[in-house]
Amino acid sequence: MSQALALAEQARLICPPNPAVGCVLVGADGQVIGQGHTQPTGQAHAEVMALRDAQARGHATAGATAYVTLEPCAHQGRTGPCADALIEAGVRKVVASLQDPNPRVAGQGLARLQAAGVEVEVGPGAEVARELNIGFFSRMTRGRPWVRMKVAASLDGRTALPNGASQWITSDAARADGHAWRARACAVLTGIGTVLRDDPRLDVRLPSATRQPMLVIADSQWRTPLAARLWQVPGRRVCIVGASADAGREQALRERGADVLQQPAAEGRIDLSALLVELARREVNEVHVEAGAQLNAALWRAGLVDELLLYQAPRLLGEGAPLAALGPFAELAQGPQLEYIGVDRIGPDLRIRARVTGR
Repeated sequence: MSQALALAEQARLICPPNPAVGCVLVGADGQVIGQGHTQPTGQAHAEVMALRDAQARGHATAGATAYVTLEPCAHQGRTGPCADALIEAGVRKVVASLQDPNPRVAGQGLARLQAAGVEVEVGPGAEVARELNIGFFSRMTRGRPWVRMKVAASLDGRTALPNGASQWITSDAARADGHAWRARACAVLTGIGTVLRDDPRLDVRLPSATRQPMLVIADSQWRTPLAARLWQVPGRRVCIVGASADAGREQALRERGADVLQQPAAEGRIDLSALLVELARREVNEVHVEAGAQLNAALWRAGLVDELLLYQAPRLLGEGAPLAALGPFAELAQGPQLEYIGVDRIGPDLRIRARVTGR
């Protein structure tokens, strides 16, 4: 199962919106005869890749045990049911880390295997497998993506100087690591303030990158410039979210290549909760937030942030922009409560991962 989980890790950057799954086939003699992981959307799942690998190696799969990090699917989607493929291959036993939370599967794959006489075991590697697919589980069980907020800040929590200068607070190593986290998301969310102030591309600039997450811009008044650098990323989907109707401006953005979406709330603001539901409908598993203090604060206030990814540089800036314009609070208990799940050195900086308590 550890080998299957390592294979699932390899799939994480290429397979969204599908879950990252690994599969290892072990023959009756205890030797590995095939292995594979989820391929890009519309291509083979992990189980089929492992069966193909065994066939290519000349191994018979009858009587084999399949170690797979998620319940084999039992429905016809973009590909055929993996449970049926394992049954047809004569697999004797399936060990799965987790039951699939997708309502179209949700135990049906395991039931189909058992009905065909295949022995089933569930549980080994469950915690790691769920963490690998935390966004997929969020979308299936909560109806919204997992929201991870990335912030680069000084030791005293400043993300920019009072004049707006922020390049660069953290090191090259921290920025490269941030790109790796950006790459695993289905969507990058930013605000119009960041677009107007920094003119960022917000793309993944890693040699290993095979896809670009969709860029989502919270732009209540449709102010995104038609000549901004964000349009320079070939093939990337851009979704601009506004809070009011402006037919002329919306049409101009559509002609520039954007998907235009209205999500109005009170006082001319964007309904962020409704936006996340819509992104889930569009099969977004993880949202990677790279925004300014105002949008960050709005997400915190709405209770929509699941995890904070904080890169902290060993320097002090004194006054400047905070990571989120929260407060003022009258009591300590009013602030969001988090728990650390990881603290690591990335070059000269710290990478702190903190998760909202109970998530």
